Amino acid sequence: MFEKFGEFDSAEEINAKAAKLLAEGDMDGIRDLAAENGLMPEDAEDYMGGAFPQLATPVMAAEGKLMAEGKALDLGGILETWRMLILELCAGDRQMCTAVRKRGKNLKDCIAMLVKFSFENKVRVSDAIVDAVEVSRNGKTEPMRKPLYLGVPNNAQAKQLIRDYYLK
Repeated sequence: MFEKFGEFDSAEEINAKAAKLLAEGDMDGIRDLAAENGLMPEDAEDYMGGAFPQLATPVMAAEGKLMAEGKALDLGGILETWRMLILELCAGDRQMCTAVRKRGKNLKDCIAMLVKFSFENKVRVSDAIVDAVEVSRNGKTEPMRKPLYLGVPNNAQAKQLIRDYYLK
């Protein structure tokens, strides 16, 4: 990830590189820059055509980084939900967008922190609930084994943990 151009620290850095490439007439370079930073190909085309004065806004840069990182991590389930929660926190919050784009801050470490919190804050699931669960394993359905412990932060906790990671 970020192999060709490196990790940019801000939308301004992305835009400076895009402006340089545009001045050189390197349209493929602009397309590559956009793709590497998770930006939409249409936005690159609009920028090259003069429809936009810059390739990325702070929101676009943050969302693009999260998209590129999420794709590289092959997220699913709650991990993808957490990525979407970070995107939600970026909406309308320039400070959060700037923090997400910062060099050295990344989705992998943020999710690792959420996983750590989940493990350290697991709670025992009631045996009555576990008794109602059947699972398939090796092609065979069987009752879930007890005891079962789960630990996933609620939305408020997850949002606070995400803010703590990116903003501190």
